[in-house]
Amino acid sequence: MKDIRRHWMLYMMFLPVAVYFIVFAYIPMAGIVMAFESYTRTGGMFFSKWVGFDNFHYFFASGKAWLVTRNTIVYNVIFLGCYTVFSIIAAVFMSEIRSKFFKKVSQTLMFLPYFISWVTVSAFVYNFFNYEYGIVNKILHYFGMEGIDIYSNTSYWYFLLPFLYVWKWVGYGSILYLAAIVGIDQEIYEAATIDGATRFQRIMRITLPLLKPTMIILILLGLGRIMRGEFDMFYQLIGNNGLLMDATDIIDTLAFRSLMGSADFGMASSVGVYQSVLTLIIILTANWLVRKYDRDHALF
Repeated sequence: MKDIRRHWMLYMMFLPVAVYFIVFAYIPMAGIVMAFESYTRTGGMFFSKWVGFDNFHYFFASGKAWLVTRNTIVYNVIFLGCYTVFSIIAAVFMSEIRSKFFKKVSQTLMFLPYFISWVTVSAFVYNFFNYEYGIVNKILHYFGMEGIDIYSNTSYWYFLLPFLYVWKWVGYGSILYLAAIVGIDQEIYEAATIDGATRFQRIMRITLPLLKPTMIILILLGLGRIMRGEFDMFYQLIGNNGLLMDATDIIDTLAFRSLMGSADFGMASSVGVYQSVLTLIIILTANWLVRKYDRDHALF
């Protein structure tokens, strides 16, 4: 209490964050009990029939568990890898631009997709790649080439989804890394220049090594969401397209369909619990490996 009275302003600044997580993260954890119940509206959350692990058994017996887990992990690993690499590249390029006007214009154009919703992006994709009247197929047909039908062929989405993810998020990520680059002591660059280091050598020997702490922290935070796919991205772009389901179905979309399609609250809750447990295991393992390699760069 003495510390709170001394730093009351800092605690007041933290209060909205604390309220947000209490309301939207901790209180909803009571709903975990539904994963072990055959939920009914009359019984409610705490008085429905207890079924133990039956919901989990159905989830694994359905054959969907491995499929959605694999898709979720593979896509998120690709997303995280591409996002990290291209964000660093964009941040390094931005830091090397000398024209302030060109730098501001470039940052604005790169950051703009961050504010575009996936609903709008899905409309763009549909109008670009629609088989009958999409812009891409119109061009292909004009030159006598065969059109592409991305909504019935899964192979295109293995490249299109990572591309769209990077396009939307690389501007935001580059700002985080650019802030870290700006914080690097400029005297280090001046000393390297005096010693005859080229621009490329300064990037490879100074910028990238000093970005490592920031990169590790952001990757660890990204691993914390590796089991939580971009639901709005997948649902808006793919929807309930059965032809693409096996290649693009993730844990979040499966839980959503279980809830909205069949109103199976127990199944949806069990999928959420499974997702959360795997996320906890992954982040603890990743943090343990970082602590073993370099304790200073671990989250905890």
